Amino acid sequence: MGKIIYLQIIILFSPTILFSQSKIFGSIKDNADSLYSVSVILKDSVSKTIIAYTYSDDKGNYVLKTNKYGKFNLVFTSLGYESKTASLVLNSEQNELNIDVVLKGKPMNLDEVIIQADRPMSIKEDTINFKTKYFVNGTEQTVEDLLKKIPGLQIDSEGTIKVGNQEIEKLMIDGDDLFEKGYKILSKNMPAYAIEEVEVLKNYSNNRLLKGVEESNKVALNLKLDEKSKRIWFGNIETSIGNDNFYQLKGNLMNFGKKNKYYFFTNLNNIGYNAIGDIEGLIRPFRINEPASIGDNQSVSSLINLSADNISFKKRRTNFNNAELVSLNAIFNPTEKLKIKTLGFFNWDETDFFRNSVDVTAVNGTNFTNTEDFELRNKNRVAFGKLDVTYNISKTKMLEATTKYNNGDFNDSSNLIFNGNSTIENLEHQNTLFDQKINYTNRFKDKKVFLLTGRFIDEKTPKNYSVNQFFYQDLFPSISNANNVKQQSTNKMQFAGINAHLLDRKTNGHLLELQLGNEFRRDRLSATFSLLEDDLILEKPNGYQNQATYQVNDLYLKSKYRLKINDFGIIGKLNVHQRFNRLENNGVSSSQSPFFVNPSLGFDWKINDNNKITSSYSYNTKNAGVLDLFSDFVLTSFRSFTKGADDFNQLNASSLVLNYQLGNWSDRFFANTFILYNKNHDFFSTNTTLNQNYTLSEKILIKDREFISVNSNLDYYFKFISSNLKLDLGYSKSEFKNIINSSDLRQVTSFSYNYGLELRSGFSGVFNYHIGTKWNTTEIKTTINNSFTDNISFLDLSFVFNKKLDFQLQSERYYFGNLESDNIYYFLDFDARYKLIENKLTLGLNGKNLFNTEKFRSFSVSDIGSSTTEYRLMPRFVLLKLEYRF
Repeated sequence: MGKIIYLQIIILFSPTILFSQSKIFGSIKDNADSLYSVSVILKDSVSKTIIAYTYSDDKGNYVLKTNKYGKFNLVFTSLGYESKTASLVLNSEQNELNIDVVLKGKPMNLDEVIIQADRPMSIKEDTINFKTKYFVNGTEQTVEDLLKKIPGLQIDSEGTIKVGNQEIEKLMIDGDDLFEKGYKILSKNMPAYAIEEVEVLKNYSNNRLLKGVEESNKVALNLKLDEKSKRIWFGNIETSIGNDNFYQLKGNLMNFGKKNKYYFFTNLNNIGYNAIGDIEGLIRPFRINEPASIGDNQSVSSLINLSADNISFKKRRTNFNNAELVSLNAIFNPTEKLKIKTLGFFNWDETDFFRNSVDVTAVNGTNFTNTEDFELRNKNRVAFGKLDVTYNISKTKMLEATTKYNNGDFNDSSNLIFNGNSTIENLEHQNTLFDQKINYTNRFKDKKVFLLTGRFIDEKTPKNYSVNQFFYQDLFPSISNANNVKQQSTNKMQFAGINAHLLDRKTNGHLLELQLGNEFRRDRLSATFSLLEDDLILEKPNGYQNQATYQVNDLYLKSKYRLKINDFGIIGKLNVHQRFNRLENNGVSSSQSPFFVNPSLGFDWKINDNNKITSSYSYNTKNAGVLDLFSDFVLTSFRSFTKGADDFNQLNASSLVLNYQLGNWSDRFFANTFILYNKNHDFFSTNTTLNQNYTLSEKILIKDREFISVNSNLDYYFKFISSNLKLDLGYSKSEFKNIINSSDLRQVTSFSYNYGLELRSGFSGVFNYHIGTKWNTTEIKTTINNSFTDNISFLDLSFVFNKKLDFQLQSERYYFGNLESDNIYYFLDFDARYKLIENKLTLGLNGKNLFNTEKFRSFSVSDIGSSTTEYRLMPRFVLLKLEYRF
């Protein structure tokens, strides 16, 4: 393994040879119009070998780049036209060469000849089509594995799919969507072998009647099935069994017809695999500033949770699970005008999480060290159902209705050794959600659309929390015989809203948007804290009980105008809000009626096909939430109490965004830089009392906080080594203020730097590789300075020996800064498959954590001290797999 890491370092830090390039560009036309998708091939004039190739875009333009010099022929070919060849000479002093051509029509007799053109990639208007057979090598098992092979698509370790740097809106099958933002359920489970084409849909509109009217930069993916997988029942079942009772069982059953579609799947495993991704993306898909998205940002706020830490480490390595998942999904088209989509999702899971930590606190003369030996078990049952009904009243009118119901039952318990004291925490909680949304769309003129949307949400989360120890003797000195505590809390939320939205696309390309709406939200928060001796309630102390009702009625008018001047756009927004707020805390009521205006001004400029820049400035005022306003303390962990501000507050912020894009994500070279600057003129901070056994934090309103973030990434494809280089750089700086143990207001500044690169091959032969490394540096500055640097490196190797046998090897190296020992960790995984019967029966062998690394330690810093944490890892296991397709 040391040799592997050494090889990584040599490859990553070897000098890169830079070549100057010549750019050949121009336009292609017939006698009247521009010609789309004309093949443009640069050939050596002597050997006739192909140097580079491309296709003309929808405007008839093409661009070729090469670092070769000499005499060449540029060949233009298109179906139905005579080929044309242009001779040219390139030298080191020539950077650009413009060649425009006109093709002549060529009559063809197609009575006896069938001409089929099959290209790996094609572009038509806003759709980019990839033929999967040109990009796969037979190792792909799921849709997620397949999409990793498509140029320009990025899939991170948690399954988030991005086109370039933008997350997709949805993942469809033959034009139909089942999971919205919960697409990971599909990508992580559906087998890849049935997918013939992948379509990237640019400028995508979730509402078909808004296409060509709204200003959309959204991206979606559409999976097109091969003909033999349509209108029939097909699927697969895979069973795996390994050492120490590790197992996985998964199956897919599908039928995708023209009128009806069915997709059923199940996954049972205890190997740490998360088959659903982020479940919130399925239950609460969130879209920002999209027509008819009213209520997407509404959900119940939570006071307390017992959950695994969010760590910068692959979750499957610390996820001791026993999961059972079933999903039943269908699409029906009873008539040409009516479409019905049903989704049923059931998940049972039992997870264990293990953590040991040493927390050192050193601030304002307060110094102590806490040790925790933490074992957590989460049991959950989630049932979710959704019904989508779409009725196309006519070609220009549509009615949509979505009904959702979610029921979750959770039982979380921890066995904690805190400074040598055995402590048991238990949290029983539920979540019940009902969500009804109705939307009417009328495209009453060619470029004018009216939408009317209504939504109602009702959500409830009762929680019962108990701790079998009493750490708060200093807080409650009169209670000498208490030995445990309990807290019962409930947060109920109701939301009702209506929105009328007009979009008017002018003939000159300008776009006017007007919205008039009203949104009402009511939160009821109750929390009862009790001190007990065994099962006897001794006291419910004053200052630790909360009964809060907070309701907000928001009457608003939103306006937006986009002025289009050729390839330059100016966007102005003006949102006017009249709010009526009412707060009741423990029987004391108050109300207010704030009026405010939120303006925004921005621009987007397409300098040319390869250079794009966007920027915007906005000033925003928003209400405080219910968790900012309650009046008494609540228990938020076994040793933490939090108190709200007990008063209305409007928070003001300004933000500036700048984005520059060089090239396009599908080009050989693509770079993007994103800069965000945000200033909170008002923000909530904390006045905290630190004690070794407990903390008391009270929210306070503070002026002026700043945040800046800069992120850049670069992709470049090296043809001579058939590999793609990806470079990522990031920087962020955050300033905030707080009070610790009655100190003066403290200024806290945090810095974060990340920088990394990776190289992925695209060889057509037996062997491929993916290698990379990334560093993260964190620094905290206040009365003390803390910093550390972590590094992650990896090397993945793929071998496809023949059509029957393939082998994948993944290695990882983790380095955690500021640890005196045990700060470097190695991991090795493998996956081998042998096709016993092609497209029918496959035998596999899968191994995880072959070095059997049992634990890892990490280091973190904060404005009050530092923490060293040790996590238990999933042990080594090897699975024997058998997959059967039917």
